[in-house]
Amino acid sequence: MTVTQPTPASGVLEELGFYLLAGAGGDGPASLIPEARRGEELGLGTAFISERWNIKEASSLAGAACAVTSRMQIATAATNHNTRHPLITASWATTLHRLSGGRFTLGIGRGIGAIYSAFGIPAVTTDQMEDFASVMRRLWHGEAIVGHNGPIGHYPILFLDSDFKEDIRLALVAFGPRTLELGGRAFDDVILHTYFTPETLQRSVRTVKESAEKAGRDPDQVRVWSCLATVGDHLPEELRLKKTVARLATYLQGYGDLMVRTNGWDPAVLQRFRDDAVVQSIAGGIDGKATADQIEHIATLIPAEWLEPAATGSPRNCAERVRAEIGYGADRVILHGATPDELAPVLSEYRGLREESR
Repeated sequence: MTVTQPTPASGVLEELGFYLLAGAGGDGPASLIPEARRGEELGLGTAFISERWNIKEASSLAGAACAVTSRMQIATAATNHNTRHPLITASWATTLHRLSGGRFTLGIGRGIGAIYSAFGIPAVTTDQMEDFASVMRRLWHGEAIVGHNGPIGHYPILFLDSDFKEDIRLALVAFGPRTLELGGRAFDDVILHTYFTPETLQRSVRTVKESAEKAGRDPDQVRVWSCLATVGDHLPEELRLKKTVARLATYLQGYGDLMVRTNGWDPAVLQRFRDDAVVQSIAGGIDGKATADQIEHIATLIPAEWLEPAATGSPRNCAERVRAEIGYGADRVILHGATPDELAPVLSEYRGLREESR
């Protein structure tokens, strides 16, 4: 079944997206519904859903978001290919594709190896993600896959429906060069990580586009999303610290070595952060578990330059920073870490800047 993409409404900012239930889950999964409706009302182009194994199960949330919106794109960014049977994932992606009238994107990521190990789940490899993308596209186009024996596993038969002709977008959350290259050659959208410096963003975009071209694809058809923390000073200071310092600190907890290596930061700073008694005392993600006093202390451990790759300051300053991100080469920008209502003043300024540039 071929689903016709909806025509964008007037005033839609197709180049901008945001996360539903940003971070640890906000006030619970039910808050996704008004957030999705408000994001669509404000003209945001895409709502992204990240998965955490608590109250943020991706397929349930994506279904809710599709059901309460009519124009906005809905994407997972990300779920993992290795936590469900491939037929289950292919089936719920098709269900959401048809439910939404073609507005759904299935986005996957590598995940955190330490968590997989703790839960007894095999680690994800680049080859697996490429194999998974190929299998999804074949299933969505009605193929019966017999005797598959590839990186994602051995399956005697994989099959959904011979009448399927589903053109469902695939997205990849990418960090390192091998994953970026994979995104360029096999996926439709590549979503970068928050707190990438401008230099890292430019290098990442170049890697994706060159890989797409080498694979015989049109590089302009592979969209690269910058994920830009957008936290204006119209928000209370305590909340700003939670959305900036605490969020970055949580990333440093999970995969700090990769972030430091990718951005060319000083690894000695990361080690001091890890050795800190307050950091070690927090059982879980800092953005979800730390107190305001703990976050203020952690702010003294993180250099200002590590927090610079973000949209901060007045709403106009935030809007100018978003436009700069596109100038650095991003095709689209996710305004990360804020609810639609928190983004409203920034979006107003952004629209004004767009008008001024015409």
